[in-house]
Amino acid sequence: METGTIPVAELSGGVDLYCTLESGQSYLWRRSDGGMYDGQRAPEAWYETVVDGEVVRVRQREGRLEWASTTDAEWVLRRLLRLDDDLEAIAASAPDELTREAYASHRGLRLIADPPFGSLISFICSAQMRVSRIHGMVSALAETYGEPLTFDGRTVHAFPTPEALADATEGELRDLGLGYRAPYVRRTAEMVADGEANPENARELPYEEAREYLTRFVGVGEKVADCVLLFSLGFDEAVPLDTWIRGAIADHYPDCDRGSYADTSRAIRDRLGGERAGYTQTYLFHHLRTGE
Repeated sequence: METGTIPVAELSGGVDLYCTLESGQSYLWRRSDGGMYDGQRAPEAWYETVVDGEVVRVRQREGRLEWASTTDAEWVLRRLLRLDDDLEAIAASAPDELTREAYASHRGLRLIADPPFGSLISFICSAQMRVSRIHGMVSALAETYGEPLTFDGRTVHAFPTPEALADATEGELRDLGLGYRAPYVRRTAEMVADGEANPENARELPYEEAREYLTRFVGVGEKVADCVLLFSLGFDEAVPLDTWIRGAIADHYPDCDRGSYADTSRAIRDRLGGERAGYTQTYLFHHLRTGE
């Protein structure tokens, strides 16, 4: 087991691990006290995930990020948690009072960069679900179909491969609580396993073409596509139009409601900062959802 630390003071704008990992961006991490997405901070708890067959564990305390892993994980964490983003500059570009309030209230919240397939399946599962329920479904998939790895005397499960989920039956997936999402998850996994499509292919496309590409997956509409683009593929301009952001548009940016998803997306993207609009959206989402 390898260990290390990253001083928070060295990161522009700092980092808030709780806000970053429990703000609805990712469902691929677990918290050691079992309280992920319970709405309560757990200062001593570890967050844990598996990336490329390596177990990575991290927690924040006493002005530093502490990590333990099966590999040298500092570079992995810098990529997954986007620790090299200049948060000071991003927050300073907040376009109005509401967004300035959101940035100030949740200082250190960073965008994440999840593996694309895990992110895609997570957000297919997210339809009409609370964040805690989404996390429960994704965890159940990992425990049932993910590769078991031994770390620090415990078994940790990776997120399933496309092949593993493609081999699952619809009934088995329904038994894990996926409901009507079960055939979407299975068919999307088949598409990736068979080489018919891959979310990674969207990375090199222009933004709106990338969103259109992802909607070819079963169960993926424009909002889910935007989530995957923003939280795994580096499209910081993406603004997923979920319930909370549509509420913000109605209450604060009514002139941005242009009827269609595409036109409203363009308008609110321009209002929230263009190339950094996804960062602002993520702060707004967390700010409005938590009421903090």
